[in-house]
Amino acid sequence: MRRSKVVAAAVLILLLLTLSAAAVQAKGKDGKKGKVTPGVEVFLKDHLDWVEGKRVGLITNPTGVDRNLVSTSDLLYEHPDVDLTALFGPEHGIRGDQEAGEYVESYIDEKTGLPVYSLYGPTWKPTEEMVEDVDVLLFDIQDIGSNVYTYIYTLGFAMEAAAEYDKEVTVLDRPNPIGGTRVEGPLRSEDTVSFMGRFLLPVRHGMTVGELATMWNHEYSMGVDLKVAKMKGWKRTMHYEDTGLPWVMTSPNIPTQESAYLYAGTELVEDTNLSTGLGTTKPFELVGGPGIDGEALAAEMNDRDLAGVSFRSAYYTPMFGRHEGQLIGGVQVHIEEPSEIDLVALGLNLVDAMRDQNPETFEMTSSYANLIGDPDVPGMILDDQPVEQIMASWQEELSTWIKEVRNNYLLYKPFPKGAKPYKNQGVLGILPLDVSASVGESVDLRAKGYDEDGDMLDIDAAGLNWAVTGDIGEVVDGVFHATGEGKGVLKAQFGEYTAERQVDVSTTWLENIRYGVHEDYTRIVFDLNKTVTNYQLEEEDGKVRLEVPYGEIGGDLDEGGGTIQISNSPVIEQIEYERDGRSFVAVFDLKADSVSYETPSFSSRIVVDLLH
Repeated sequence: MRRSKVVAAAVLILLLLTLSAAAVQAKGKDGKKGKVTPGVEVFLKDHLDWVEGKRVGLITNPTGVDRNLVSTSDLLYEHPDVDLTALFGPEHGIRGDQEAGEYVESYIDEKTGLPVYSLYGPTWKPTEEMVEDVDVLLFDIQDIGSNVYTYIYTLGFAMEAAAEYDKEVTVLDRPNPIGGTRVEGPLRSEDTVSFMGRFLLPVRHGMTVGELATMWNHEYSMGVDLKVAKMKGWKRTMHYEDTGLPWVMTSPNIPTQESAYLYAGTELVEDTNLSTGLGTTKPFELVGGPGIDGEALAAEMNDRDLAGVSFRSAYYTPMFGRHEGQLIGGVQVHIEEPSEIDLVALGLNLVDAMRDQNPETFEMTSSYANLIGDPDVPGMILDDQPVEQIMASWQEELSTWIKEVRNNYLLYKPFPKGAKPYKNQGVLGILPLDVSASVGESVDLRAKGYDEDGDMLDIDAAGLNWAVTGDIGEVVDGVFHATGEGKGVLKAQFGEYTAERQVDVSTTWLENIRYGVHEDYTRIVFDLNKTVTNYQLEEEDGKVRLEVPYGEIGGDLDEGGGTIQISNSPVIEQIEYERDGRSFVAVFDLKADSVSYETPSFSSRIVVDLLH
């Protein structure tokens, strides 16, 4: 009897040891779940040769950590084989301590002594001076899968700078926390572009940042020497809770995995007089509005039988923001099955149901088209068109984009039906990235690119073939000469590599001049009818002179020229504008002998931020 007890105890101990070993194996040696290895760890283990002998600039924020929550900036700074020379911070700053939309200053990092350059505020794209001591830009930031979350555009602008200043880009890839299978919402129209620049995405893109960078490099013929340190273990069907990675809040208003998951849907309540729960402990989980009956809204939303979610009535009073101190009636969105949720349908149904409660008080701002990416949707909502009809209006274009564009650049399994994994291939780029001219104007062109091994193409003029469609001009000896108004495509071919660039030949109209005085800078905005990049800015003798070649005066401005008085700015008194020869000229009269300024990129605008 005693012997049998001893044997039983031994068996039990052996079983417990086996289970313990299995648990350790499942979690990994560091005690974490061992499902997904983020790109930063793969890079440090397998790809340090990518930065051998090169100066490294890191674009990151608090989400840039390994599985043990050690920051990427510390890992790189302390690594003997990495020469980290600069840090770059997106919206909310490199430490995540800035509110949404708040200007982030450039400064010296106390821990490393390295310069930290802001990529949100006056400058979104790294300037030539910022990357002067950098050979390769590393990007390590956690995205949340929405087309209006700014971090992915920080990546896009970094790629633009890399193309223009001949720098390399390496993306340390991270999961899309809302999965990589579902793609939802209208493909963003060029008429609804603000911060996003040239990067047109649907509301929910279903891609990782590495996949986005790969797509942009090819689709926009950027010609960047791009590498992606791919994750290990990530599958497209995973949501963040499946990865085993620690959650770090991606920004002050995305504190939890639940808020990150719902953001792409409930964000569509924004730019109305309704509430997305900002100012509460459950942003983007709580939604509602002043005067909304929470019980009736919960019943209505549950009756709509949206897959993967349920709703309960909720009342809350935001502590800050647009609805600060107001009692808000609404619902809390509860996630039941993440893989089944159509986030765009969720957001639009919430807007529809709350508008139906109080149609006479419902308001929508002019920015709603920029939020959803389709200029037709606001009118459809205001006309009370069914949500299903609104969503059907963009489905054909979205399906085409998914099959013909997005699915060509996927790096992780399982791949959609008919899609194949992206394999490294060469890329040819055309500079400048925006080609716009007036009739009679000429634009110098440059082609550059890299083969599938990342080696720069040795491009000679004799082997480079140019073509232009649309009867708008021709390319001679690497110079585009605009001969007729219209839109066309500039094509370059070098051996097996091809590149295309959209070209707009039309009169450049300066239509308005406006300004805003902020705490740290005065922003001067020139509204144009199209995007131009060939303007010149010069500072001398207490003035800044802007010249736009072939620019004409139109819109709200006086054809014969005029003066714009600037109120309450510590750095500028007024702006005088006129036509001078074949150019539009604006002269800034400063209140000091000199001033520092930045020129952030916007579509159809020239923006000059005069720093205080």
